Amino acid sequence: MKVPLSWLREYVDLPAVTAQEVADRLTAAGLKLEAIHSHGHEIKNVVVGRVLEFEELTGFKKPIRHCKVEVGEATPREIICGATNFSEGAVVPVALPGAVLPGGFEIGSRKTYGRLSDGMICSEAELGIAESSPGILLLPQDTPIGADVVELLGLRDDVLELEVATDRGYALSIRGVAREAAIAFGVPFRDPAASEAESGGGESWPASIADPTACDRFVLRTVTGFDPAAESPLWMRVRLARAGMRSVSLAVDITNYVMLELGQPLHAFDRSRLSGPIVVRRARPGETLETLDHVVRTLHEEDILITDDSGPISMAGTMGGLHTEISETSTDIVIEAAHFSATGIARESRRHNLVSEASKRFERGVDRELPLAASWRAVQLLVELGGAVADPGVTHAQVEVSPVRITIPADHPSRVAGVPYERESVIRRLEQIGCVVTEGAAPAATAGHGVAATGVLASGDLADRLAVHGDDLITVTPPTWRPDLTDPNDLAEEVIRLEGYDRIPSVLPPAPAGGGLTEAQRLRRRVGRALAHAGYVEVLAYPFMGPRDLDNLLLPEQDPRRQATRLVNPLSEDEPYMRTTLLPGLLKTLVRNVGRGFADVALFESGLVYRPEPQAPATAPVLPVDRRPTEEELAAIETALPRQPLRVAVVLAGEFERSGWWGEGRQASWADAVEAARTVARAAGVELGVRADQHEPWHPGRCAALTVTDAETGEPVLAGHAGELHPRVVEAYGLPPRTCAMELELSLLSPAGPVQTPAVSAYPVATQDVALTVAASTPVAEVEAALRAGAGELLESIRLFDVYTGPQVGEGNKSLAYTLRFRAADRTLTVEETTAARDAAVALAAERTGAQLRGA
Repeated sequence: MKVPLSWLREYVDLPAVTAQEVADRLTAAGLKLEAIHSHGHEIKNVVVGRVLEFEELTGFKKPIRHCKVEVGEATPREIICGATNFSEGAVVPVALPGAVLPGGFEIGSRKTYGRLSDGMICSEAELGIAESSPGILLLPQDTPIGADVVELLGLRDDVLELEVATDRGYALSIRGVAREAAIAFGVPFRDPAASEAESGGGESWPASIADPTACDRFVLRTVTGFDPAAESPLWMRVRLARAGMRSVSLAVDITNYVMLELGQPLHAFDRSRLSGPIVVRRARPGETLETLDHVVRTLHEEDILITDDSGPISMAGTMGGLHTEISETSTDIVIEAAHFSATGIARESRRHNLVSEASKRFERGVDRELPLAASWRAVQLLVELGGAVADPGVTHAQVEVSPVRITIPADHPSRVAGVPYERESVIRRLEQIGCVVTEGAAPAATAGHGVAATGVLASGDLADRLAVHGDDLITVTPPTWRPDLTDPNDLAEEVIRLEGYDRIPSVLPPAPAGGGLTEAQRLRRRVGRALAHAGYVEVLAYPFMGPRDLDNLLLPEQDPRRQATRLVNPLSEDEPYMRTTLLPGLLKTLVRNVGRGFADVALFESGLVYRPEPQAPATAPVLPVDRRPTEEELAAIETALPRQPLRVAVVLAGEFERSGWWGEGRQASWADAVEAARTVARAAGVELGVRADQHEPWHPGRCAALTVTDAETGEPVLAGHAGELHPRVVEAYGLPPRTCAMELELSLLSPAGPVQTPAVSAYPVATQDVALTVAASTPVAEVEAALRAGAGELLESIRLFDVYTGPQVGEGNKSLAYTLRFRAADRTLTVEETTAARDAAVALAAERTGAQLRGA
C-alpha cells in the first residue's frame, strides 16, 4: 500500500515531522515499511505559461511547432515542441532554462530544428505524474501565469510504501493508515467515512442476496446524465499515480480513488446494459463469463457471482464482466458496494489466477459498514466531477450478522506479555482502535446465520481465569473494520503493540529438563553430517509435486508412488499433491543450479514423503472447534492420514572429483550414488545389501536395489534404489547427461537400540590381498558377501580396489581384487590365522559364485 503523506494529512493533524519519523511510528505500531518514495523535491523552475502563437515547421519526419509562450516575464519565450494536442491560448507547464525535472533531467536553451528553444513545454510523464502521456499537460484557463507548477499542483510529496499483513486489511486504505498514525502521534483522527450517507427514497435498482455465506451486505446507487467525456481532475490523477494506480477514465478513477481512500472496493455498471434484478449467488455448472481483460472464464461452482437475467455479469470482488463495463458512451451508472466472504474471494482469486486490487482487500477483510458510505462518496464525486444527477434511493440488501463479543480478564494482556499494564491503559488502547469496552461478561454464545456469532471466546487456562476473575472482566466488541479480532489473544496483541514492543524486556526462559534428541533425530543428524563430509550440499525443497512429475519419472500406472494425497487448497494447481518421493524437488533444484552456471552439483535432502494407505478415505473429516474431538473422530483422522516415512535422497551430475593442475577429474557415476547409500548406512550403523535391479526412474542396466536385514526375520528388506537415471527422465527434466540419484528410506535404517561404539583393538592389523576370477555377469555384491561370510569374525573390513577384464582372465570373465583386513581384540594375529581366514573366505566365494583365485 502506497500512502502519500499529503493525503494522510487530510485526516490526521500530523505535527511537523518527516516522512521517516512517520514511518518509524507506524513501524513501531506493527505496520512494516517497505520504502519511502520522494516525488517532486528535485523539480525546480517550472512555471505556468500561455501559448500565444505557434508556427508549424515542415520538412521533418514528425510534427514540430515553434511556439511563443508567455511565462510572466517581460518578453515571451520561444520554445520548440513536438506535441500537437494544444492550440493557441492553451495554458501549459513550462520548464525554463536551468529547470530540473524528475530524474535529474536539466533543461537549458539550445538550438534545434533550426530554431532556438528557450525551455520546454512539459507533459504529465515529464513532471512525474504519470508513466506515459500522449501529449503535453493542459491546465485550466484561469491558472495564474508564472505560478510555480510544483506548488500549484502539489507535486512535492513523500509516499510511504507499506507491506500489509493478511490480518491487517484495514491498512490497505488511507483511512486505516490515518487511524494508526493518529494513535501513534496522539492526535485527532477525522474519519472520511463518518459523513452521513443518503439512504432514503426506495430502491435504485432491484437486488437480492441468494447465498448469505457469499455476501451479507449489497448496496447499489444510481446516477444519470453522467458526462462520459469528462476528464479526471489533475489532483485525482496525481494522487492515483502516487498511490501506484494509473488513470483510466473519470468513472473508473472515482471507484479506485474511493477504494484507496476508504478501503471499500467498488464496481460501476452501465445501467443500460443491465437486464432485470441483480442477484448475488454462487456459480452454476457450465456457466462462463468474459471478464474485463477479454478472457472467457469457466466458472467454478464455489465462485461468487453478481448476476442479472442475462446470467453472470461480474466475478464478485475480483473482476467485472465485459458486457456491462463503463464505456465511452455510458451516461447512466450503477455503483455497487458490497461485503463478500473473505475466504470465498480468496479462493476465487487463486482458482482463476486473477489477483486484483479489489480481491486483495476482500480476502483480508473489509469493513462491513462501509458499503453505504463508500457508494455515497462515489456518487458525490460523480455528481461533482462528471455532471451526473444522483437518483434518489439506495438498494440495500443485507443479512443480519451478530457482532462478536470477547470477554477477557483486564489483566490478560499483562499475562501474555509478562509486562504489567494498568487496567485503564488496556481499556484506552482497545477503545483507540475502535473497540467498545463494557464491564462484566457477555451473554452466552448464539448462532448468527452461519456468518458470525456472539459470545465469550475462551478456552483452557483463560476459561479457568474467567471463572476466578469474575469482578475484573471486560467485554470487548471489536470494530467492524477489524474482522481479525476474534480471540482474547488478538486483543492482547493490540494492547501490547500500542503500548510498545520496546517495553517488553528480553528475558530468556529457563530451559526445561528434557531427554535430549530422540534416536531418529540423532540418526538424521548423523546422516546429514556424513553426506556433507562426502561432498554433498543439503537443500530443502517444497514437499509438493504434480501429475507432470509422475509422468516425467516414467512411473507405471500401478506404481504406488502415483497414489498421492491431494491438497484441498494447493499453493499451485501445477503441484497439488504431497510428494511420494523426494526426487522431483531435488531434480528441479539441480536443473536450477545447472542453469545458473554450476555444472558440478551434488545435492541431498532428508524429509518425509506421504504414502496414502490403500483403503484410506480420500479426505480427512473436518471437525468442529467448539469442543474436543471424540476418540472416534480422532481415529477417523488417523485413518485418513497418509503414512509418512522419513527418506534421504541424493542427486549428482558433472564432475564428482574435480579436475585441476593435479590431473583429470572423474565424472559422477552410478557407483557414486551407491556409495552415497553406503555412506548413509555406515552413519546408521547397519549393513546395506546391494544387488542389480530394474526400477523407474533409473536406467534399467545401471540401477541397484538397496536392502537391509530385518532384525526379527533376518530377511532382506528393500530400503531404496540408486544408480543412473533413465535417459528419458534426464530429457524430461532437462538434466545434464548421465545424472545419477539415490533414494533410501531412513525409517528402515534405524537400529533397534542406541548405536554401539565398536571396540577399538590395540593390536596391529594384518592384511591379505586376494584376486578372484568370476563370470562377467556375477554381481560384485555377491562375491563380497561370500568373502565376508567366509572370513569369519576376525575380518575387520573388506575393500574392492581393482576390477580387470582382458585376455589374461579369458573372454566373459572379470578379475576382482580385494584387500581383507584382519584384527583380533585380544592378541596379535599370526600369519597362519590370517591365511586360514583368507582361504576360508575364498572357498566360500568359490562355492557360492564359482570364483577362482587368479593365476591358480
